[in-house]
Amino acid sequence: MLKATLRSFLAHRGRLALSALAVILSVAFVAGSLIFSDTVTRTFDRLFASTAADVTVQPRQDLRSARTSGTVRTVPAALRDRVAKVDGVAAARAEVSVQNAVVVDSRNKSVGPTTGAPTIAMAWYATHRSPVRLTSGHAPHGPGEALLDADTAGKRHVRIGDRLTVQAQPGTFRVRVVGIATFTTTNPGAALLFLDPAVAGRELLGSAARATSISADAARGVSDAELERRVGAAVGTRTYDLKTAAEQAKSAAATLGTFLDVIKYVMLGFAGVALLVGVFLIVNTFSMLIAQRTRELGLLRALGADRRQVRRSVLTEALLLGLFGSTLGLAAGTGLAAGLIRLMSAFGMNLKATEMVIGWGTPVAAYVVGLGVTFVAAYLPARRAAAVSPMAALVDAEVAGAGRPLKARAIVGAVVGAAGAAALAGCAAATRTAQAAALLGVGVALTLIATVVAGPLLVRPVIRVLGAAFPALFGPVGRMSQRNALRNPRRTGATAAALMVGLALVGGMSVASASMSASFDRQIDRTLGADFVVQNANFTPFTREIADRVTGTPGVGLVVRQRLTPIAVRLPDGRRETTVATGYGTRLDDVAHVTYARGGSAAALADGHLALDADYAADHGVRVGSVLPVEFPGGHRAELTVGALTDQEQAEGFGTQGGIFFGLTTLEKYAPGGQDAALYVNAAPGTNPADLRPRLERTLTAFPQVQVRDQADYKDLVHDQIAVLLYLVYALLGLAIVIAVLGVVNTLALSVVERTREIGLLRAIGLERRQLRRMIRLESVVIAVFGAVLGLALGLVWGVCMQQVLALRGLTAFAVPWGTIVAVVIGSAVVGVVAALLPALRASRMNVLAAIAHE
Repeated sequence: MLKATLRSFLAHRGRLALSALAVILSVAFVAGSLIFSDTVTRTFDRLFASTAADVTVQPRQDLRSARTSGTVRTVPAALRDRVAKVDGVAAARAEVSVQNAVVVDSRNKSVGPTTGAPTIAMAWYATHRSPVRLTSGHAPHGPGEALLDADTAGKRHVRIGDRLTVQAQPGTFRVRVVGIATFTTTNPGAALLFLDPAVAGRELLGSAARATSISADAARGVSDAELERRVGAAVGTRTYDLKTAAEQAKSAAATLGTFLDVIKYVMLGFAGVALLVGVFLIVNTFSMLIAQRTRELGLLRALGADRRQVRRSVLTEALLLGLFGSTLGLAAGTGLAAGLIRLMSAFGMNLKATEMVIGWGTPVAAYVVGLGVTFVAAYLPARRAAAVSPMAALVDAEVAGAGRPLKARAIVGAVVGAAGAAALAGCAAATRTAQAAALLGVGVALTLIATVVAGPLLVRPVIRVLGAAFPALFGPVGRMSQRNALRNPRRTGATAAALMVGLALVGGMSVASASMSASFDRQIDRTLGADFVVQNANFTPFTREIADRVTGTPGVGLVVRQRLTPIAVRLPDGRRETTVATGYGTRLDDVAHVTYARGGSAAALADGHLALDADYAADHGVRVGSVLPVEFPGGHRAELTVGALTDQEQAEGFGTQGGIFFGLTTLEKYAPGGQDAALYVNAAPGTNPADLRPRLERTLTAFPQVQVRDQADYKDLVHDQIAVLLYLVYALLGLAIVIAVLGVVNTLALSVVERTREIGLLRAIGLERRQLRRMIRLESVVIAVFGAVLGLALGLVWGVCMQQVLALRGLTAFAVPWGTIVAVVIGSAVVGVVAALLPALRASRMNVLAAIAHE
């Protein structure tokens, strides 16, 4: 039996290779994601471990020590002297490091990275723990001198002697580059600017008496934990947070982990799609191979092989396929990880492919996935193989399962489908987002399973409609192609299911994204009344200098400032909520359309008053006139009166928890000195907004990080952000289509072999090669379009339910991207044509006499 199994496997290696591709792709994504994340984690663990001080004293991360927007949490620089006197401290430094500075060159071009990584300005200390070393020039001395890291200098063409402008929270200052520092470890992608420690506090924090942290190095023989205990006793653990080097590294790794999780989950999503679609392909392949080997299996049974041996033989073939696919997939995953590492280098994260980490868990996961999916997919075909009678060797057996009734599928599909429909109906009727999302997930899973199970039941009615025009357009060839697709509903349903999964995902996400775009467009139209909004590109606060320049621009009529601040509010129901509140300048109604349930802007922005969302207020027993204790950064406390309740969808400016906002006069009283998050600008009477925009942009030339946006720009910004999600979905669709094409090719190739004698007879009675190729292409097209119709119908139902979940978050518009739907159907027909090319060519080249004599 083992020898027969190996010979059978090698005899069908060409057909099994197509199925192996599905295994290879899924294993490659799993292995690649694990190798990449392990490599990045190990690299940064070494970076954090080698650069973190033995003990670091930082400001506490609570509201009392929080600062207003745009400012940095600090500790007294004099704390360094107290730390230095602690027994066991070999050296102590007052560190200054900020990420809210912007560095521009002489052409007013940003020197910092454009990939989202920060620009870090800090004090220069040359220690063995520094992530960089001075490689040219000299260290900065006094004001006006700075070092720049070599990677940034190379990318931005900055040389020693060049002058840079630094826009920090206290103000703008100019520096001359006097040296270049090269990374000794992995460059995380940030731009580093170093200043003389004697001036860094004054230039970056506004005071030489402030620092962002105190670093302490342990003396020989003193452990980090012991040093942390001693320093904590000296400075007080209630006032400051203390972390050892290991704790610092763990905290930094946790922050990095969120970035890695995004990449890992995206790649595992690709792996999941490849696995799901691959299962259909493998099931179909083994089912057809077993159907074609009915006489062979019957002969084995007649010679004495029992059912268990036959089943074991088929599963052994599947495991050999899984082993082959997993091995190649692991190798492909290594290459994929190397490609990701190179891609990260393009984004500024200079990882080394030579330091790639392949942990023991990676090959284990690869083989578990590869072997597991093929074993599961081949189990049902193996059971069918074991059921072949010894008498099958004596007759010309029909294709197994072709004519069996579909009652069991009908019952299971109906039950599961009804449960899925009930879950989706519950999702549409739900009033809470979490409940609706949970029901949506259950409904999507159940309806997908029901459609896959009941798919063969839909083959005959749907394909009769889809192929109804074939006889009229293509004559007998069209009629035969339609009947070929109807011949085995199970096979047609399984082949179309691979394509259906990807298109259902695209249909649902396309409806959800179109609805999101339409909702945001409507919200922007309803709420944004200003001609322009001035904001940082990454929405971080900017200095007061920006507001002054904008206000002084010719043609500017009204400027309303917006500022954000963390607060804690005590609610009547006893809960203490920490959230972010917004402060607005007067005349808010001139730049924003706020819908109020009670009160108005005058009451909301009055000194000592606030406004909040009406639904949030109702949930916590708040009404107009209620007095709420509010805690501001720095420990400042106030009792503010509720002046208004808003009935606002989650539009720009009002999307924070509770939608709390008040006047800038109130904010300045309790949290002074913050930076503006945005400026709402209206043109002066008689000034055309189209003429004002270029003036504003010229005013802000020296601030490349600041952008001027109007309503159309906001809509484009939202559409671009949603497009990122859609591109991911389309990439998943592309992967699903690749595997689905393999499935159609495999099905048609095996079908051609199965119908060899039939094709020979058709050729003998006059069917031309061109007509034969057309027949197979039409059969492929109708199967692909059948999968597209099922997938899009299912996806549209999912999309409607997704929109209901979004509506609970204020995104109430509903839109269907009909252009995308039509394009997908047309694309499916093209996929069918492409998938049929090789099988049709092979069929047309058959020898007629050999085909007629085929057994």
